[in-house]
Amino acid sequence: MAGKDFAPLEFEPLEEAEMCRRASGFYQLMRRRRTVRDFSAAPVPRAVIEDAIRTAGSAPSGANMQPWHFVVVESAEIKRRIRLAAEEEEREFYQRRASEEWLEALEPLGTDAHKPFLETAPYLIVVFLKKFSSGEAGERRKNYYTSESVGIATGMLIAALHNAGVATLTHTPSPMKFLNEILGRPATEKPYMILVAGLPVNGAEVPAIDKKPLEAIAEFI
Repeated sequence: MAGKDFAPLEFEPLEEAEMCRRASGFYQLMRRRRTVRDFSAAPVPRAVIEDAIRTAGSAPSGANMQPWHFVVVESAEIKRRIRLAAEEEEREFYQRRASEEWLEALEPLGTDAHKPFLETAPYLIVVFLKKFSSGEAGERRKNYYTSESVGIATGMLIAALHNAGVATLTHTPSPMKFLNEILGRPATEKPYMILVAGLPVNGAEVPAIDKKPLEAIAEFI
C-alpha cells in the first residue's frame, strides 16, 4: 500500500493434526482456569507478571491505539488503601445498590463485601482504559473501540497468567474512581478492572459450577 510502512507477516502454517492438537491442548489448559478468592502470600516471579503484561500489550486494538495502562501494585501499604476503598464501595453495593435479583445470582458464589485477597495476594494488576493518547507532537488523540480493545487485552492477560501457573480474580468494585487517586492516574483514564494475581492457598476451594457446552454458546451456519 502506497505511503504505508509494512513488514512481512510472521506466521507459521501448521499441519491439520497439529492445529487440532494445539487447539485441544489449549482448551484443556484453560478449562481448568478458575476464579480464586483464597490467595497465598507466596511470591510470584516479577518476570512472569512482566511477560504476561507484554502478552496483553500485544492484543489487537482500534486503530492500534493500544488504549490500556497496567499498574502493578506490590506495595503492602497501597494494597491496604485499595482494599479499604474497595470494601467501602462493596458495602454500599451489598447493602443498598444491588437488586434482590442480583444478590440472588451472587449467592451461590459466596461473595460479600469482605475482600482480604486485595491485601493477601502478591500482585494487584489494575487495568486502566485510556480515552485519549498523545501523538508524536504531544497532541491529544482520541482512542477508538476502547472497551473492546481493553477487554481483549485483559482476557489475554488472564490467559497468559493461567498458562504460567498464576491464579487470578477479576474484581470490579463500582465506582472505581478511587483507583485514579490512589495510583496517581489522570482523570482521562477509566479504571477497568483490578486483576488479583498470585497462588491459591493450600486446600483452596471454588464453587462447584459448570460452563455451558459448545452447542449452547455457538452455532455454525
